Amino acid sequence: MDELGKLVGEFAHHTVAQTEAVMRGDARTGNKHADKSLAAFDRLRAHGDAGRDALATLFADPRMDVRTAAAALLLRHKTAEAKAILEEAAMGEGLIPFEAQEALKRWEEGTWALDPE
Repeated sequence: MDELGKLVGEFAHHTVAQTEAVMRGDARTGNKHADKSLAAFDRLRAHGDAGRDALATLFADPRMDVRTAAAALLLRHKTAEAKAILEEAAMGEGLIPFEAQEALKRWEEGTWALDPE
């Protein structure tokens, strides 16, 4: 597996681990995994659009948390696809739909800044 694929795998792994930690009430562990998934994203961003495109492969992930985490970070780079994923997720109830709603709200407000140019 190439470096980008490895980083995408790390991002997905830590996103899932974060969700599972939060669901069992372990915020400290959840935050550690959040930091690690964002670190993987930072390393992907260092590869420019090739790294962003690699992360966008997670738009097809079977897990909603993984899809929405990638979409929230890629709103500027892949606006139409990312918005569609977030809008679909936002229709549900719970933590992941709430996070999708918040990402969309920040995007519409013009305050979204997860991946500046």
